[in-house]
Amino acid sequence: MRLIKKNRSFILLLLFALGLGLFLSGQGKVAAIPKEDYESLETFTNILAIVKKNYVDEVNTKEMITGAINGMLNSMDPHSAYLTPELYKELQMDTQGRFGGLGIEITVRNGILTVVSPIEDTPAFKAGVKAGDQILKIEDEFTKDMTIMQAVKKMRGPKGSKINLSIKREGASDLLNFSIVRDTIRVQSVRSRMLEEGYAYIRLAQFQERSDRDLQRALEKLSSEKGGIKGLVLDLRNNPGGLLTQAVRVADLFLDSGLIVYTEGRSDNQKQKYFARKEGSWTDIPIVALVNGGSASASEIVAGALQDHKRAVILGTKTFGKGSVQTILPLDDNSALRLTTARYYTPKGRSIQATGIVPDIIMENVPVQETKAEEKKRLGLREENLPGHLQNQQEQKEKEKSTQQDREDNIENDAQLKRALELLKGWDVFKQLVQKKAA
Repeated sequence: MRLIKKNRSFILLLLFALGLGLFLSGQGKVAAIPKEDYESLETFTNILAIVKKNYVDEVNTKEMITGAINGMLNSMDPHSAYLTPELYKELQMDTQGRFGGLGIEITVRNGILTVVSPIEDTPAFKAGVKAGDQILKIEDEFTKDMTIMQAVKKMRGPKGSKINLSIKREGASDLLNFSIVRDTIRVQSVRSRMLEEGYAYIRLAQFQERSDRDLQRALEKLSSEKGGIKGLVLDLRNNPGGLLTQAVRVADLFLDSGLIVYTEGRSDNQKQKYFARKEGSWTDIPIVALVNGGSASASEIVAGALQDHKRAVILGTKTFGKGSVQTILPLDDNSALRLTTARYYTPKGRSIQATGIVPDIIMENVPVQETKAEEKKRLGLREENLPGHLQNQQEQKEKEKSTQQDREDNIENDAQLKRALELLKGWDVFKQLVQKKAA
């Protein structure tokens, strides 16, 4: 018992971690823990004392405790993590839509660091990183057994600094190496435009603190344009998620009543149900929602709710399948725990954990560029294929000029978006036929 007295502070720290669930239920102190847990803590403190005394190099106790906490959380699931004061501050900046780094959402899938999705117009997105890419190396360090927070820490850095990633991509025989320059990431949560008169497009890139208000303003602006809104394409592709409360509020804009999502956890306060309210809803607009493998978490909540209520046609490919809820629990030293505390379910009781949302219409998005590449291959070698060939400067300028325009205005290069618009037009024709028959 002598060792336990000498290391009482370490025991208290671990008692806090083991008794965290009691704080989630609103209790102000940790209750007595089972005898076997106390004996395990005694073993831990004994090992700590032995290591401190006998390890070949002098050890830092604080680093050892942090490593023990990280190991404990990482053994439970890939999304629970200990956030140092620095990481906690960055997380708070993330939800506000401004942070430093590469611009990718990552997770651990089957023990491998995997890209959920790159965020639009960020260094990772521009470099060509894609959803589903497996990050095998960061600089010269292999990512095997690396936690999400360790990977995030390594990929964050000052604006203008470079980082090298080695990526394995499905369908590629060799590793892909990316040299990416870090930047300050400013995510514009909502983008909107008219595809054609009466047919609106809204891209929701991430669920931040103001996403619902930005979406409401976008809808009001589009509805005031000529023709109003006869149909809406809601683009949730490569949206890695964000705040649960924002997912609920976004879904609420399109539903006048009913359950949006519910969560189930061990403690009573993690068993929550979120319902739609009638006020301020856009409930009479036909909607096609676009999703893909990069649509995760909060995106899946919205897609699942709209699908279960038959409020929208979901088009694209199966979503990522992150159906767990993480709660941020601040600690006294400005650090925090990000702890998985519940699973969420769609209104019809579907858990999407590891299964994702299956679209009503399954459709891959094959870029036109791939077709052009195949055509070039068929036609054989051309001047443009020769190494070191002279560039057509006029063509290059026109290409740069049209890149942004293609992204904003031209839907010919986006097969899923084009199909969504066709569905909305057909929806409107069908509605007119029904009204004529009724008359």
